[in-house]
Parts: sequence; C-alpha cells; structure tokens
Amino acid sequence: ICSQLPTIEQYIFLTDPGNMPKTRLRNAIDYESWLAEADGDFAWSSLDENTAAGLSYTSGTTGRPKGVLYSHRSIVLLSLTINARDMYGFSARDVVMMVVPMYHANGWSWPFTGPMAGASLILPGTRLDGASLYELIETHQVTISGGVPTVWQGLLHHLDRTGLPLRYLERLYIGGAPPSRAMLEAFQDRHAVEIINAWGMTEMGPTGSMCSLTPETQDLRGEDRMALQQRQGRAPFLVEMKLVDDAGELLPWDDVATGNLRVRGPCIARRYFGVEETDVLDAEGFFDTGDVARIDANGFMRITDRAKDLIKSGGEWISSVDLEDAVLTHPAVSEAAAVAVAHPVWGERPLLAIVLKPGQALSQSEILSHLSQCVPKWWLPDAIVFADELPHTATGKIYKSALRDRYCNALTVPESSRDPV
Repeated sequence: ICSQLPTIEQYIFLTDPGNMPKTRLRNAIDYESWLAEADGDFAWSSLDENTAAGLSYTSGTTGRPKGVLYSHRSIVLLSLTINARDMYGFSARDVVMMVVPMYHANGWSWPFTGPMAGASLILPGTRLDGASLYELIETHQVTISGGVPTVWQGLLHHLDRTGLPLRYLERLYIGGAPPSRAMLEAFQDRHAVEIINAWGMTEMGPTGSMCSLTPETQDLRGEDRMALQQRQGRAPFLVEMKLVDDAGELLPWDDVATGNLRVRGPCIARRYFGVEETDVLDAEGFFDTGDVARIDANGFMRITDRAKDLIKSGGEWISSVDLEDAVLTHPAVSEAAAVAVAHPVWGERPLLAIVLKPGQALSQSEILSHLSQCVPKWWLPDAIVFADELPHTATGKIYKSALRDRYCNALTVPESSRDPV
C-alpha cells in the first residue's frame, strides 16, 4: 500500500545495518543508522501545552473503535500523578518492562512515566510467550512489569514446567481483567512478586484506579487480602468517581449499592476525535465508563461487570465477572469467559467457555459441582464449552462479542443445525 501513502517520508526498520532486509519501500533505513544521523544538538519545540501529542483508539469489543486525542498537558499531568508511591512509583533504580503495546491506551503511560522517573525501559516486541518474557526478565534484571492476565498465565506455565526462579521481579501490574486467585497465590506465595490490579480506559488517559493498600487494609491476610487485591482499587489524585443508578441518582459507597460508574478529571476525554458532537460528559463533567461497579467505605472500587456483558436471566442480573472469578478458583482452569446466550424461557442464560491448564482434564459435571459451592444455584451456566484457547482482541482482552456470536443459539438451536464457524 506504500503507493497509496504519498505523505510518508521514510520507513524505519527496527534493526541494525547487518540485519536490514531487502525492501522496495522508498527511503527505507535501519533504526541504528537513522539514529546515528543525529548529532545530539537538538532544541525542543516550544508548543502550547494543549497541543495534540498522541492519538489512541478504544479497544471495546463492540462497535467501531473511537479515537481519543491526548494533549501534552494531559499526558504530563497523568504521568506525574500515577507515578506516586501508591500508584506505579517508578524510580531511577527500576528496570521496567512494558508488555502492554504502545497503541493500547497510550501504553498505560509507561513510555512517559518510566523515562520521567529515570527508569530503564525494556520493550519486548512481539514475542510475549512465557519463555521469551522470562529470558528478558532475567537478562535485564527487570524489577517491574505490567500487562493483561493472559500474558502472565503464560509466564507461570513456563515457570511451572521448568522450575526456574524469578530472581529480580518485584512487582507486576495487571489490567484488562482482574488476576485470578490462583495467579495471586502463584506469584505472591511461590515467587514473592507483588501483584497490583489496575484499571483504566483509553478515555481516561488511561489510568483510573490502582489497588494499592491503605492503613485500613494493609493488615488483611488470606482470603480477605486476595478478595481486596481483585478489586480495581482506588482513584489516584486528579480522578474522582461516583456511582449513580439508572435515573442518575447518587449511590452510597457502602460496598452494597451497585450502579453505573462515572469519573471526572483533567485527563479524561470530553469528546471523541473526528466526531462532531456535544461533549460526552454529564452536567457535572463526569464521564460514563459503561462499567457497573460498587465502592466500599475506603474508596476501593470493584467492577462487577461491563454493562454490555451483564447476563439478564428472568429479569435478574448475573455478573459475568463474578462467574468467571468463581471458576478460576479451580486449580485446573487457566482461563474462562462467561457470556449471555438467548434462552426460550429466561431470556438469557450464562454460557461458560473454559481453557484448562496443560495436562489437566475436567468434566462439565465437575465444573458445575465446583461452581455450586461458589455462586447461587440459579447462576450455574446452562452450557459449558472447553476450548484450546479463547479469542482475544489485539490488546489481549477476551473477545466476548466473538464468543456471543459463536454461541448465540447454543440453547435455542440444536448443535447439528447451527451455522459452521
């Protein structure tokens, strides 16, 4: 397609002269040669702080991705804020491996927060299997890393197979989905690596909360501590949260009331790029995240589901997140996703898709028996499917809309009559 891109001046291959491939791209050059052309005598441009600095697109699994245009001001403000001690807390003594891709939610701001603190920044490229990540961690003595749970499940499988230790890694930040209890136990108890659950959105710049402990929670142990660590956590400075019901009325922070989560702050998008509409904020300047959540008295937020992922059975709601958390407590389960499928009587019922750990075997009845000890009986899935892998988006999240499309008729049409995938 290069003939259709007349404005591209140069193509840069991320390699050195000895490994530069043959190419027909015009003005192509390897990265090291291109870098050597600079003499270091550079003066930063003088720009208004509200000048556009970066453009990221949402990774939602339904509808068209929406662009969010970040200013220099918002990036600097957020990077300063989330490098507080109870957030990322990077220092010049840290070696930070950024597993999350830069195109995903502005790279979680790590391309800015890491260098801002003087930390070394390790970029792993496309090889995110457990063995490759382990090699990078050990070779570069990585102290902090972060990414989606799927990536760290692969690292754990590699550690289990080889018996190798994690000698340098101190903290892992997990986003996209909360860590399972099995993952918390494996990293924290067996490998002495602290796990911190984080949450955010492209529209938030992207960080919205982090589950770092407070004086009220630091002495929690066992099940209580793990339950807290699976929460999305508390908001950093400059981010405000509120819960509202469907009528927009404010709900209390009592860890009981569940409502629509809205957020406000100077780094949160007012509108989407290229969309000529009024602001997406409410009258008080809050952005509707599309998440359903509850918040406790200490400000720890837990997302109970995405509004679009809730399962409405017979007029009552079932949380897909809680159902997934419950099945992930089984030691043989590696990954799981619960989705709503049509039901002729109840409107919707849960279908559970499961990936087992290597070498493990489970029956549907064993899964149901395990779940019956964790969730209400009427939450038990009407269908369970086992898969070698689940579909994922480009950013590593489980692609739930693909599962819904695949199994939408699982309870209404005989399997022999369904359309092939």
